[in-house]
Amino acid sequence: MLTGIGQGTKTLTRTAAPFLMVATLAGSAVVPPIAVVQTARAVRPGEVVLLTITTSQTTTPISVRAFERDWPAFKDDAHTWRALIGIDLNTAVGTHAVTITSGADHLTHTLTVRSRVFPTRRLTVDPDLVNPPPEALERIQRETRELNEIWRSSAPERLWGGLFIAPVPDPANSAFGTMSIYNGQPRSPHSGADFLSPTGRPVKAPNAGRVMLAESLYFTGNTVIIDHGLGLFSLFAHLSEIDVKTGDSVATGDVVGKVGATGRVTGPHLHWTVRANGARVDPLSVLYVLGRAQ
Repeated sequence: MLTGIGQGTKTLTRTAAPFLMVATLAGSAVVPPIAVVQTARAVRPGEVVLLTITTSQTTTPISVRAFERDWPAFKDDAHTWRALIGIDLNTAVGTHAVTITSGADHLTHTLTVRSRVFPTRRLTVDPDLVNPPPEALERIQRETRELNEIWRSSAPERLWGGLFIAPVPDPANSAFGTMSIYNGQPRSPHSGADFLSPTGRPVKAPNAGRVMLAESLYFTGNTVIIDHGLGLFSLFAHLSEIDVKTGDSVATGDVVGKVGATGRVTGPHLHWTVRANGARVDPLSVLYVLGRAQ
């Protein structure tokens, strides 16, 4: 059985749909073929939602579909499955259906995505990192293709286990989704969390996985990407040192590098990005749902 998920769950948002009620017929309890409970910090763009799904079947796999994509589910015990759903940064506000299937049994669960207002930050950086020179464009395009291929190449099995941990002990000082204006020019929203960490601070793997990339990239400097399996990735950017290599297996707490100021930065800090099945989500949301009580 998976242990440690959602520590401090008394403070988590738990929504149980009406179909979780057990009906009584002729004195006998009628257990629904599929039931679901959701756990989330909030249901809004950039958050993750953990679905705990119970079924009357013991061998039939579960399939989950939401936001026009399929979400991997993993088995917890004979009758329990879990699926981690990411609500991408650009997800529209409103009601979204989650379709859960187990053999001939089907259930539609509803996620009501609430609005979220993101702040704006204005930064001054090296002009070549805002408008790259022509000679850098081929490298940037190659690195973009490489990253997109990595996001599509997650292990089909869960590599992580137990609780996620923060990669550094320092507080996050830049909010996920912040609209970024570099040298007066708008750029893509901030798709990770920044931690106010000093140069040389060891960066620890938040959970187990396989290193998919360990090299310097144009915008993110020295970068490490860990595949945790089932579409879940961690990316660490701007490192001063890289202490792993592509293909390495890491355990929770293993040091993968050290904090630095490489790439497009204004000073030393750790940038942590999480992708969940392609969705850009807040790493702090992952810690809230799957990690240690903060």
